[in-house]
Amino acid sequence: MHKSVIAAAIVAAGLGSSAFADGHGITVGVSWSDFQEERWKTDEAAMLGALDAAGAKYLSADAQSSATKQLADVESLITQGVDALIILAQDGASIGPALDAAEAAGIPVIGYDRLIEDPRAFYLTFDNVEVGRMQARAVFDLAPEGNYVMIKGSPTDPNSDFLRGGQQEVLQAAIDSGAITIVGEAYTDGWQPANAQRNMEQILTQTNNEVDAVVSSNDGMAGGVVAALASQGMDGIPVSGQDGDHAALNRVALGTQTVSVWKDSRALGRNAGEIAVALAGGTALADIEGAAPFTSPGGVEVNSMLLAPLPITQDNLDVVVDAGWIEKDVLCQGVSGIAVCE
Repeated sequence: MHKSVIAAAIVAAGLGSSAFADGHGITVGVSWSDFQEERWKTDEAAMLGALDAAGAKYLSADAQSSATKQLADVESLITQGVDALIILAQDGASIGPALDAAEAAGIPVIGYDRLIEDPRAFYLTFDNVEVGRMQARAVFDLAPEGNYVMIKGSPTDPNSDFLRGGQQEVLQAAIDSGAITIVGEAYTDGWQPANAQRNMEQILTQTNNEVDAVVSSNDGMAGGVVAALASQGMDGIPVSGQDGDHAALNRVALGTQTVSVWKDSRALGRNAGEIAVALAGGTALADIEGAAPFTSPGGVEVNSMLLAPLPITQDNLDVVVDAGWIEKDVLCQGVSGIAVCE
């Protein structure tokens, strides 16, 4: 798989003001899969900032976790006259008709954060395989042997398997040696914390609580996992996540979550807005500054941009505070004994 990992600051600088030269009069439509997750509000604010800077307008729709509604939402955005589309796909396998409609209307598409296996969609995300590696490394550092549980994302989201592949790369040698045994593994419908908690509770029952570590693929699900562990008096065993959710970063500070791989979604949202304006202005997908080919698991080559993630543990919590991602009082609520909270 050929990938290009681009630091967010470099990407932002690379697109520059020239991409905005014809931004006035452009309308960008955004189709969100489910706007209830904490991080999408951060992404949206960054998109709005980029679009405002370009003089472009913003329209959005929330599919509310429905692939069928998302198709109708995209059709509505097209009818309203958008010049570019950003789609956070609820189900990448069923989004094809939306791309057909966009193509017929001459509207470029960005597949936002989640892969759409179609060369007509520009793929913008973080390096999710590396996110998976980072999650597994942080957990493995604290639990180099024992019984592991793998709490995966939605079965309809390709990112779930990208993450799981990266996790397996890190753990494979220990699995082969017998140091680690995977005693439970489950996809989580909709990435929902309640579903993750239910899955974790079932695995704890099946294993008589003989679990030493949990590789959870995002922060919301990690919250569900930690709740299930706490109910059994097991909070504090290594648990991973991603997204830099405020509640998760507080759990990292408290010691109930080991790592949150931070994907600064402000950078992702900003780049999405800038790229959408450039595409609407006539820039070809392959000509976007920093674009590189990406070959999907199904063998489809798409134009892509993958930003670099950063694992956040107790050792570097100051990074997210200094970056203005989270206020110190929010991070440190109920926390004592670690440097950043002193």
